[in-house]
Amino acid sequence: MLQQVGRRLSTLGDPDRARSVAAYLKTDMPMYGVSRPDLKPILRDLVTSVPPGTLDEYRETTRALWDRPHREEKYLAIGFARSFDRYVDARSLDLYGELIVDGSWWDLVDEIATRLVGRALEKDRIGVTPAVSGWISSPDLWLRRTSIICQVTRGAETDRVLLADACVANLADTDFFIRKAIGWSLRDLSKSDPDWVRRFVDEHRADMSGLTLREASKYL
Repeated sequence: MLQQVGRRLSTLGDPDRARSVAAYLKTDMPMYGVSRPDLKPILRDLVTSVPPGTLDEYRETTRALWDRPHREEKYLAIGFARSFDRYVDARSLDLYGELIVDGSWWDLVDEIATRLVGRALEKDRIGVTPAVSGWISSPDLWLRRTSIICQVTRGAETDRVLLADACVANLADTDFFIRKAIGWSLRDLSKSDPDWVRRFVDEHRADMSGLTLREASKYL
């Protein structure tokens, strides 16, 4: 089935689109040039044809898709992993962490962070929080970013202690993707809890970059 995926992607591919998207993403990873909408029927067929019956099968198929060379195959791996919610929990965090470190770019990492890690955290705070907390000070930038943004869209259910710990620990980081992540996570929470975000910003304003402050304050 995975070989068929490659053939279908190759048939649908658009070399000009591949070059354009690769330039936008600043990546030299091979791309077929297949649009996200065109990936959906391929993902549906994957989910129907090779549904995992066990956690091991879930991990193996996700990893097999991810390890193929083209970026679209990694998008399919993330989509496949999302499609089987019963396995999106603490048992899969090590796999998600590996994908984050290997992906090392926002278009891959952010979806894993918000859709997989965030979902696992939502389902099992006690089991997942220690791992996410461990990523807060990771030497890997993308694991740190994940610890900051994984609760985006969770609104009132956001673990504010975990979010505050992740943000405060990384306020001094000069990397764009960390500064943007802190601002994004605070901006998102401000939609449901503006008072908490306002207090956080007031307390840490002196340590925030201009980018973080602008993002965090957008809806305040």
